[in-house]
Amino acid sequence: MSKTNTSKSSMLKYFKAPKNASSTIILLDEKKINTILKALAKATISESETLLKANKKDLVRMAANDPKYDRLKLTEERIKDITHDLVNVSKLPFPIGKVLEERTMENGLNISKVSVPLGVIGIIYEARPNVTFDAFSLCLKSGNVCILKGGSDAQFSNEAIVALIRSVLNQHGVDENMIALLPPDRKATAALLEAIGYVDVVIPRGSQQLINFVRQNAKIPVIETGAGVVHVFMDESGDIEKGRDIIFNSKTRRVSVCNALDCLLIHANRLKALASLVKPMAEKDVVIYADTDSYKILKNNYPGKLLQKAKQEHFGTEFLDYKMAIKTVKNAEEAISHIAQFGSKHSESIVSENQKNINKFTKEVDAAVMYINASTAFTDGAQFGLGAEIGISTQKLHARGPMALNEMTTYKWIVKGQGQIRN
Repeated sequence: MSKTNTSKSSMLKYFKAPKNASSTIILLDEKKINTILKALAKATISESETLLKANKKDLVRMAANDPKYDRLKLTEERIKDITHDLVNVSKLPFPIGKVLEERTMENGLNISKVSVPLGVIGIIYEARPNVTFDAFSLCLKSGNVCILKGGSDAQFSNEAIVALIRSVLNQHGVDENMIALLPPDRKATAALLEAIGYVDVVIPRGSQQLINFVRQNAKIPVIETGAGVVHVFMDESGDIEKGRDIIFNSKTRRVSVCNALDCLLIHANRLKALASLVKPMAEKDVVIYADTDSYKILKNNYPGKLLQKAKQEHFGTEFLDYKMAIKTVKNAEEAISHIAQFGSKHSESIVSENQKNINKFTKEVDAAVMYINASTAFTDGAQFGLGAEIGISTQKLHARGPMALNEMTTYKWIVKGQGQIRN
């Protein structure tokens, strides 16, 4: 692994070239962009062996039982999925130049609101090399330049992927600086967060710790994505079979992603069904941190080695692992209050057949995505029919929920006149 010079002056080269490239990327038409994305998909398949070798260099540095190991790992099947996503993005509607609003005023001025790229986007993420492909494809299709800051855990993978992307751009006579990869150290992160005049917005995608660091230190605009403290509320009227499947899928489908379940809220009158609800969890060795009431129920109905008494610290924790907390609540109001205190405004689900409680829950819970009798695992741009995503925005300005192509744009006003002047 080569050493890198990350002084402020040396970092400017990483920002100047992408900034210059932003003036040329907007000149690419939809056909050219789609051609590049399809070519990249083919090149990714043909160079899959190179990518897998680079990925193995990263994998040997991480313990296989680390929850991040699964996110870091590339396989032939995952590479095929990545290429399918690249082709899918090429087929999505072009988001640039869309007329969002238009009106003609009494004075004859024609005013239109038209979608345009955000510009240069900095993306900070952790050990997920697939994000490198997702970020580039979405940025290219939406006319944005991307400056990527991946985690050190995925350095070899990211370097190989970005080299491949730049090669494809060169083959098509396009400026390779439409994508840049920063060194994997903290000084590079600091430089990115202070890149005023070069970077238009930065998007952190990862742990709450990462997001907090970016929010507290950035001198450029930030769009928060990633961290998810996710709850499922099993209401008094909730169907047991639906609940069992939803809880199991939300927790165990893929524990290392932000839409995975962290805390089950169960109505006190449903405690008798708790053992049945969590029984499948034992098959996956899910550790349960149970509050007093739920612990009494599970003490003799769940493997002792997997059952612990909950502490305050277990509520509000994004586990990203085969771990889950359980909290007993008296009613929907108490469930809503718990989520307000411990949630991260990402994804929340209610299992209920009571329409009044459903309406109350969906109206009063503050989250980017709300589920009614469905798994939280669906919080994903592709599952929403949006193609790939840059992340799940948990804030309220600009974008919320899955950030896909349309969320990678802003707009400008275009006013057409015939010589009008204002009195």
